[in-house]
Amino acid sequence: MIRILVVDDQALVRSGFTMILGAEDDFEVVAEASDGLEAIDLVATERPDVVLMDIRMPNCDGVEATGKILAHPSESSPKVIILTTFDLDEYVYSALRAGASGFLLKDTPPDDLVQAVRVVAAGDALLSPSITKRVIEDYASGPSSSVTANPALETLTARETEVLQLLAEGLSNAEIAEALFLGETTIKTHVGRVLMKLGVRDRVQAVVAAYEGGLVVPGDSR
Repeated sequence: MIRILVVDDQALVRSGFTMILGAEDDFEVVAEASDGLEAIDLVATERPDVVLMDIRMPNCDGVEATGKILAHPSESSPKVIILTTFDLDEYVYSALRAGASGFLLKDTPPDDLVQAVRVVAAGDALLSPSITKRVIEDYASGPSSSVTANPALETLTARETEVLQLLAEGLSNAEIAEALFLGETTIKTHVGRVLMKLGVRDRVQAVVAAYEGGLVVPGDSR
């Protein structure tokens, strides 16, 4: 059973998401929150597996709440899906850096929302490769991206670096395997090692690190 917390300052939005998700046999919406402060408290008491987190809320917005919830990540930490009205919301990149596993538009079709929750709960990145590239390129090219690079990038092998660069270019594991003439299982192993070395939880965080460290320059493509 996948335990879910729905966070949004609009009661109608919360009810809609709860109705959609609650209809799935393997989902349980354990609580709803109207702002980030309430969400932080409910994460501690309800222990959800996935949090659907709105960005723009009173008292404590989704970025701040995500940062606090994931300040000390562990095996029990929930996966956070950011909900936004705009596909290039000014806060999305900050939310990704705070530890969110990706984002969804609020008008995402119900079936896609359900699938997204399952994907994130399984430990995979929510964002499709193309969206990951578009969002991160947009914010990595701005002044807000002037952050310290992850020193662990220097510990990656040449092959691991190549795999990370291809991830950042929007390729799936299967596409990377084809590009490098390797098996998909081998690529999955390389991706796992990249995540471990960088100390990140998923592919989205690894791609963020690649852009922040200058390993990939916005606009580059093969």
